[in-house]
Amino acid sequence: MNLKSGRVEQFEQFSQFKDLQDFNAHLEMWLSVHKDKFSKGELAGLKRLVRFAAKIPGVSNAKIGTVLKAIHEEYNGNGISRSTFKRMIAKAAEIGIFTVHETERKNGSQSSNLYVFNRFPKSEPPKKDKLDHPNKTINLSKTNKNQKITKRNETVLDHTFTSDRVPQSFISTVKCFFSEAKQIEEFWRMTSLAAYKNNCELNTILETAIHSFKQLIRKMKTSAIAKPAAYFYGILNKKFEEKYFEELHEMGFPAEDNAFSLNFFTKSS
Repeated sequence: MNLKSGRVEQFEQFSQFKDLQDFNAHLEMWLSVHKDKFSKGELAGLKRLVRFAAKIPGVSNAKIGTVLKAIHEEYNGNGISRSTFKRMIAKAAEIGIFTVHETERKNGSQSSNLYVFNRFPKSEPPKKDKLDHPNKTINLSKTNKNQKITKRNETVLDHTFTSDRVPQSFISTVKCFFSEAKQIEEFWRMTSLAAYKNNCELNTILETAIHSFKQLIRKMKTSAIAKPAAYFYGILNKKFEEKYFEELHEMGFPAEDNAFSLNFFTKSS
């Protein structure tokens, strides 16, 4: 299929994501597994391409020159080479992070590529173990011991067992609605992920986390939330992103274009 070049809006049907949050979540999963396959320069190239894929979640037709110029300006003249960017494209495409489609102008000459980011594949269910051979001996004492260990590990721990990494004020807020240590730690893990992604200062994280959790509870009182931790992450991400742009505004920077609204990989590797 020959794709004609044009504005990115005309490729909206190629998007595999319902919104930016969905796009961002899948990118995080891709990078959690494959980030070490990219050099620092290649990650910078991927970071900028991701921002160009924010207007239509997961779809970009930005020219390589445009992306390289943006990187050059972001890093105060210390950009990356075209060859580095192309290596990133080859690696990411081979891994499956995105698919590259060529586009052409009306006269038939080649234009900029279309980058269509893919959803992170669901893990396949483990294959069923083969049946044991009839002559295999079963160690009953070992089996009973393992069952006792499993039962002990399944014991529910209340909020008093929450890890010391979680601030006490956050525990005090969450425990009234989610009393298990594991649940509280998961909410704090979502906080850490959202804060890291948006390059937030430590002194702003706790206050925002508690406020966001209260917003989650308010929502749960009126609507059914299937995955509270994921919904909480969405609230956090929005609030941290708002703080990020407020700080830029206070520093005198103009508001960024919508195409750059996805604040992803803000920390260098």
